[in-house]
Order: sequence, then structure tokens, then C-alpha cells
Amino acid sequence: MTPMPRTDTGKATPTADPSIPSSPPPSRLWLVVLIACAGQFLVVLDVSVVNVALPSMRTDLGLTASGLQWVVNAYSIAFAGFMLLGGRAADLFGRKRMFVLGLGLFTLASVAGGLAQEGWQLLAARAVQGLGAAILSPSTLTLLTAAAPVGPARTRAVGTWTAVGAAGGAAGGFVGGALVDLLSWRWVLLINVPIGALVLACACLWLTESRVTDGRHRLDLPGAVLVTGGLATLAYGIVQTEESGWGAPETLVPLTAGLLLLAAFVAWETKAPAPLMPLRIFRTRAVSAANATMALCASTTFGSWFFMTVYAQNVLGYTPLQAGLALVPSSVSVIAGSKLAPRLLPRFGARAVAVAGILLGAAGFAWQSTMTPDGSYVPSILIPGVLIMFGIGIGSTPLAILATTGAPPSEAGLASGLINTSRTMGGALGLAILSTVAAAFTTTGTPTPASLTEGYAAAFRVGACVLLGTAVLMALWLPGRERKAA
Repeated sequence: MTPMPRTDTGKATPTADPSIPSSPPPSRLWLVVLIACAGQFLVVLDVSVVNVALPSMRTDLGLTASGLQWVVNAYSIAFAGFMLLGGRAADLFGRKRMFVLGLGLFTLASVAGGLAQEGWQLLAARAVQGLGAAILSPSTLTLLTAAAPVGPARTRAVGTWTAVGAAGGAAGGFVGGALVDLLSWRWVLLINVPIGALVLACACLWLTESRVTDGRHRLDLPGAVLVTGGLATLAYGIVQTEESGWGAPETLVPLTAGLLLLAAFVAWETKAPAPLMPLRIFRTRAVSAANATMALCASTTFGSWFFMTVYAQNVLGYTPLQAGLALVPSSVSVIAGSKLAPRLLPRFGARAVAVAGILLGAAGFAWQSTMTPDGSYVPSILIPGVLIMFGIGIGSTPLAILATTGAPPSEAGLASGLINTSRTMGGALGLAILSTVAAAFTTTGTPTPASLTEGYAAAFRVGACVLLGTAVLMALWLPGRERKAA
């Protein structure tokens, strides 16, 4: 196979943009899609796959209740905090290089976590996993947008990326339950090792490097410190709400500190000679609108998986594996929605497709809010779950396309990191808020199936209202057909 032209060395022709690699042949393009999507699947899967393994981890390693919570939080905070930095690093130092570095770090940390003999070793491994994921995730989307030309090929590629990412989040409960039941909790982490090694080998063989070649190979260190510290501190404050509540100093101090650091970051970026995040990117309507609405969509999606899972287990009496199996149709539906969206975009435009998908998701949330303590599988989990995830799959795909197509090629990694950060932070904040709503509506001191159901239903009612508001915002703010992504 003829080597693809390099974009990080050599002289560009006067009319060429050196940050854009020439389009690979179709067979090579789908190799890039396969590799990038495999990396994204691992990253998203590990956000939720450990949940069902927590009791086994506690028994084996002697973790406290607080330590057990940090098995999840250590990953989430590092993931959210470093993602914007990881996206910009991909632009400056090479998208393939950052993909390989992030995946390698993620895989090695999975080995360390799976072999941990003490609780602190597991927590440290999870934090390093999150760092690797933050480097890896933005480069997965950037590799696709750099390889696929604007048009139907890119739309299909991003649709596949969205579907695989959503499926990774959806499959966490099922994969984790199966591994814990059949093997042990250690395989929740060790399963990443053979898959990561295979994807790493394929990346080294078949990916082609691309990066910005404007002569400014400098990282905005003050900006990197401020935004990473701000996002990580804000994420820490959000996860503290579950343990301490919104009004506790343990929550308010990190939330305030995180917001102040992010404000300082924005102020610094206005005067930085080579800013980490050029603020002009938000002048593009597609980028700013897509990020805002993606955060709102994620604020409900993350919560829906959580509350459907705990409803199945805590109210209907499902085992972890049964709960995971119960959500398989929803996992399939989000993939179907994400794959259908690219077919609808050329005909209807990004705004109409996004609004229609989110309205369908809102209908699923409204249906799910009618759950009862003695509900049965089909009306209480299957149908509303499929509606929610099919709609979210349709609605979120145009947002990912708009967010990355609207940015200049030299800032593709930044745009990818930004849309991933919006989704992750929106999801974390939304889950914290919906958990607070559910707790407020759980009326009895000792939880019963009836009181738990009342709380879960209230969370879904709030989620339906958020999605309805998001649909209105999309209709008013997202670009129309003149900016459609296909």
C-alpha cells in the first residue's frame, strides 16, 4: 500500500493546509474508523463497568465506603480534568502520537489495577487510567475528522464513533456483571489489556500522523494548569455532592475553587500569546451551540442508565447480570439511532434531526417516569429505555459533527476535547443533580421499593423537562440547513 503523505514534516505547497492529511482510500479510512472507535469504546466502557464490581473489590481489598466511591471518582475526575489538555496536545504533538500514548497509559494502568493488592494501589491505577483516557479520547474523534473529508464519509464515520461510544456506556453494566459472575472483579480491568494491546499494535501499523505545523509547538503551560486544575476541582466538587450534599463545605469549597480557576483560565486565554484554547472557537455558532446542548443531553443520559439499573436491582429484584441483560435492547437502540442519523442529515439538516431525536428521548423519559414498584420488564424498562436511547443516539450525532466540522482543521483536537469535556462534565453534573432530586422525593427514612420508585420517577420527570428545554434551545440556536453537516 502506498504510504500516506506525512503532515508533520516536510514542506507544504503554498496552497496546502499542512494540518489536513490527504484523504485515505475507503478501505484505509474504515481501518482508521475501526481503530479510533475501539479506543473510544474502551474509554467510555470504563466509566461504568466497575460499578457492579464494587462489592467484590471492597471484600477483597478491604476498602471503606468512601474508598469504594473513589474507585469510580478517581477515574472520572482525571478523565474530565485532563481531556481539554489532551485534545490540544493532539493538535500540537501529533494525533497518532497522543492516541498511542493515551492507549498505552490506559492499558498499563489496567494491568496495575487488575493486579492491585491494596486499596490505594487500585485507586492510583484508576486515576492513571483516567489520565490515559483523557489523552486518548479526543484523539479518537480527531483521527476520524482528519482522515475523512467533509461530507457523507465524515458524517458516517462520526455517526459510528457516536454509536460505539454510547454503546460502551450502555454495555458497562452487562460486561461488568458477566465478568464478575463468571471470573472475578479483577477481569473488569484486565479485559482491557488484550484489547488495548491489539488496538495499540493496529494503531502503530495503520494510523498516519497529523498535527498542526504552524511553527508554534509550544504548550500554553499556565493555561494548561488553570484549565486542568479547574475542571478536576469542579469534578471533585460534583462527586462530593453524593456523600456530603450541595450545601456542605466539602462540596461548596471545591465547586467555588473550580469555577474561579476556570474564570482565571478564560481571562488568561484572552492575552496568552499561544493560547491553549483560542476563545475565537466559540464565535462559531455550530461549535458553541453544539457544546452547550451536548452538555444538557449528557446531563440526562448518564442519569438514565444509572436510575434504570438501580430500579431494576433495588425495586424489581434483578441481579447485576440480569439488570445488565435487561438494558441490552437499549444499548442496541442507541447504536441504531446513531447509525440512522447520518442517513437523515442530508435530507433534513442537522438542527431538525437533533431536535427530533431529543424530543423522542424526552418522550422516553416521560414514559419512564410512570414506573411503579410492581412494574414488569416490557412497559417499565424495555419500551421507555429503547425510546430514550434511540432518541439520544439520533440527537447527539449531529452535535458531534457540528462541533468538529465548525472548527478549523488546526484546532480539530481542541474541538474534539471540548465536545468530550462538555459531555463528561454535563453528565457528571446532571447525575449529581438527578441523584439529589431522587433523594429528595424518597419520602421515608428507611427506603422501601415504593419510596425508591417515587424518587427515581421524579428524577426521570426532571430529565424529561431538561430534554424538552434542550430541544427548544436547539431549535433556536443550532445552525439551520445552510450549515448541515452532511
